[in-house]
Amino acid sequence: MKLEHAYYMVLYNFGEKLYSGLVATMTSHLQEIARSLEATQVSSFMEELNTKWNDYYKSLPFLSDILRYMERTYIPSTKKTPVYELGLNLWRENVIYSNQIRNRLSNMLLEFVFKERAGEDVNRELIRNVTKMLIDLGPSVYEQVFETPFLQVLAESYKAESQKYIKCFDCGDYLKKVERCLNEETDRVHYLDPKTEKKIINAIEKEMIENPMPRLINMENSGFVNMICGTKYEDLERMYNLFRRVPNGSCSIFVEALG
Repeated sequence: MKLEHAYYMVLYNFGEKLYSGLVATMTSHLQEIARSLEATQVSSFMEELNTKWNDYYKSLPFLSDILRYMERTYIPSTKKTPVYELGLNLWRENVIYSNQIRNRLSNMLLEFVFKERAGEDVNRELIRNVTKMLIDLGPSVYEQVFETPFLQVLAESYKAESQKYIKCFDCGDYLKKVERCLNEETDRVHYLDPKTEKKIINAIEKEMIENPMPRLINMENSGFVNMICGTKYEDLERMYNLFRRVPNGSCSIFVEALG
């Protein structure tokens, strides 16, 4: 469609026909993309999704420019969704929220991220691009497709790690493990949304400090009282610095120890 054609359609009161035709054409195109992605091999799914998204995303400003007269007149007067926002909404509904694509994308993102966290070589740039796509489509999309399931699995992982460390190490060594875990997370090459990075730290603090805190304070032969009696000042400082990261953590040291 040429710019002048779109202009005259709006000018002569065919704005609704132009807009509804735009929605129908974009929807049909995106459904075709969705079918293509659903048929894509698992090994190339993420790359193909990223490529198709980039091509589509780059086209939206050009489309908006072609329809700029409609954007300035018809859309505001009828309270229709602007072209750029419409494009994002249609991609979300027809591509990402296709059940097969959504489930595959969520599972593959989790697989990629946990492989990276385990030290395996993965395409971090691809993860960054795909998660950014989800963020561009709206915070709720990013949360539903990736962040919420990721944080759930991560919390379970840290919970299991905490339980293992408590069985294998005394309190002082356990706290060193937690400290190292927090430092590694802070130093990690970041490719996720900054808000997610903060939630990762919160998960560590919850599962490895806050939840096992009473048990750590009262740990036989190595807890708070043992540290005091043994003048283990370095361990005491580490305990205080870690516990103060969680609600009422520093107070709990004395409440538990003296209670």
